[in-house]
Amino acid sequence: MHMENDERNIINEDEAINRAFNELLDTYLASQHRKKVELITKAFNFARQAHKGVRRHSGEPYIMHPLEVATIVCKEIGLGSTSICAALLHDVVEDTDYTVEDIRNLFGDKIAGIVDGLTKISGGVFGAHASEQAENFKKLLLTMSEDIRVILIKIADRLHNMRTLEFMPVNKQYKIAGETLYIYAPIAYRLGLSKIKTELENLSFRYEHPEEYAKIEKLIENTQRNREILYKEFTSPICSELDAMGLKYRIIGRVKSPYSIWNKMQKKHVAFEDIFDILAVRIIFTPREGKDENNECFNIYIALTKLYNAHPDRLRDWVNKPRTNGYKALHATFMSKRGEWIEVQIRSEKMNEVAEKGIAAHWKYKNAGESSGDDQLENWLHTIKEILDDPQPNALDFLDTIKLNLYATEIFVFTPKGDIKTMPQNCTALDLAYSIHTFLGNHCIGAKVNHHLVPLNHQLQSGDQVEIITSNAPRVDENWLSFVTTAKARAKILAALRRKQRLLIRDGEELLNKFLEQEGLSNYSNNIEKLWKLHNLKDKETLLAAIGEGSVVLGNEDKDALLGNKKFSFQSLFSFGKEKKKEEPTAEVFETVDRKSTLNLTDENIKNSYIIADCCHPIPGDDVLGYYDDNKHITIHKRNCPVANTLKSSHGDRILAAKWDTHKKLNFIVPIQIKGIDNLGVLNEITVIISQEFNASIQKLHLESSDGIFEGTFWVNVHDVDDVKNLCASLKKIDSIKTIARIG
Repeated sequence: MHMENDERNIINEDEAINRAFNELLDTYLASQHRKKVELITKAFNFARQAHKGVRRHSGEPYIMHPLEVATIVCKEIGLGSTSICAALLHDVVEDTDYTVEDIRNLFGDKIAGIVDGLTKISGGVFGAHASEQAENFKKLLLTMSEDIRVILIKIADRLHNMRTLEFMPVNKQYKIAGETLYIYAPIAYRLGLSKIKTELENLSFRYEHPEEYAKIEKLIENTQRNREILYKEFTSPICSELDAMGLKYRIIGRVKSPYSIWNKMQKKHVAFEDIFDILAVRIIFTPREGKDENNECFNIYIALTKLYNAHPDRLRDWVNKPRTNGYKALHATFMSKRGEWIEVQIRSEKMNEVAEKGIAAHWKYKNAGESSGDDQLENWLHTIKEILDDPQPNALDFLDTIKLNLYATEIFVFTPKGDIKTMPQNCTALDLAYSIHTFLGNHCIGAKVNHHLVPLNHQLQSGDQVEIITSNAPRVDENWLSFVTTAKARAKILAALRRKQRLLIRDGEELLNKFLEQEGLSNYSNNIEKLWKLHNLKDKETLLAAIGEGSVVLGNEDKDALLGNKKFSFQSLFSFGKEKKKEEPTAEVFETVDRKSTLNLTDENIKNSYIIADCCHPIPGDDVLGYYDDNKHITIHKRNCPVANTLKSSHGDRILAAKWDTHKKLNFIVPIQIKGIDNLGVLNEITVIISQEFNASIQKLHLESSDGIFEGTFWVNVHDVDDVKNLCASLKKIDSIKTIARIG
């Protein structure tokens, strides 16, 4: 009987596999690609045999994963037989005894080359250590610049892994979701895959913040009926107008994604009810015969202005000047009859396909002899190659440098000769200088914007005419890193600073050797260590550079320290005292922690084995995770903390699942920022509510007032997130208070 059940299960699984393959073929046959069914069937049968007997975490046969990836590649990205075959074979070399040469002999150079590229970046972009992570990421970028299909298939692979993430352990979910949000969603955006980018963001959000995700989904569902009424009232007159124009069109109501809503709530410190652009309307049309699609977008816009008032500052012309990822559309915002602003996106059918399928759709239209927008992609890939030629020694700096431009929204500026340059929003004059040429950036001392002199950090606006002013000698300064916004500028500044640092270290080493020789002291590592600790510096290189530039001058104090006549400088003694104040969790307790289970942060056995991160001040009620360092110390971060996001990406294997269960036993200090009108007695009202109504103590406060407006931060003792929410709700009732938000 047991054997019969096993046989029945095998038959059912075979049927499911065959059904999935037939669905893939049906999707492929419905596309405009050449019909290489035999090649795809050969790749499927080869992969099926290679993965035979292997199962995923979900329990299903492994072959279902490459089948799903191939379907995404075909249906959602729009690629052809070469990419479909590579997707079916993408794990064969990594997980079986077959080699790339085997794939080459059976399927040719192109498919083998893509499979080889995918194998090099297998196992996720990020390894257990930062150096591995940087190397893997460089491989990903190199394969992207060699054959863009490698990264497109990798994105499809990641999308399917995210869709099945529920079967992974919780700490692995955080790692995979973290690196997905950190790098895969931005790359999908850069390649024009807007639907996939949105789904990757939402899936990451769902696994990192399940309660918040469920809450926002419920709020969207509860307000759906009102949106339906608003949508119908708003679009009905539009349909009549478009019908009168004789256009073939369709109108779609687009609801902002849960991640996008949550992200806006976090950044602007507003409630769900205060977000007014949850609903947007998309008009997708086929141009009338003999009409240009770009002009048709504006014809539709003009027709809409007869029905509704347009917002004067919210017209976005991505038609005549597409985004760098190829996106084309006309965005306008109109006031509905209910008094609500609604964004309308106007696109042709071709523009819509490019918006959803990105670079693959570009290729399709390029083959048809139309503009593809490939130049923008080539420019971006050229920037990537430039940065790879001079990579950052620090893995996290390298990642952040690349990531800077992935999500950039574009503006357009003019050179003195009237040429247009596409730049990221919020870029500075210095960013523009580096985008033109590295020499120009390194020698930049200012700029003229619209004929007015401005500093290097001046933020450019769309339409600005910019002239870069330079000096004869390079003027690179470390402070520049605090305001540049583009990957290229940051990479080139760091490269220049490293060159400068190397020269200073060389000069410093010469001066140090001279000093030691004069004093009759040996140049061994222990002496060097004594010196950098004496001057409260972090390492030998920092000491040598400081000596080289003259900020450290070696003298009698250094000689005494090396001879043992002086134990501490006042500065190092003070630093030593500060270090001792912060209690570190013991490594011994760490050994008892089960790194696969979820840490209960109030468990008596482990509550002394972790510290609370200063960067985000997590408290009970926050979604949190743990991170353990080289010394096996555990730090607790909020899951959406920027530092935690970097750790998830760079050290994903050190992430621990964690939760609170406090029962109002513990106190935590939380900073709360308040802004408002500086009326008489407002501070007294605030302190009365905190101390008397909530019986909470204020540990510290900082207040500033200017021109009748006050801004203050209160560090308050609370038990959990509910305390903070209730306190903020009560304080918000004070008339003088206009905004209130928890920091961190």
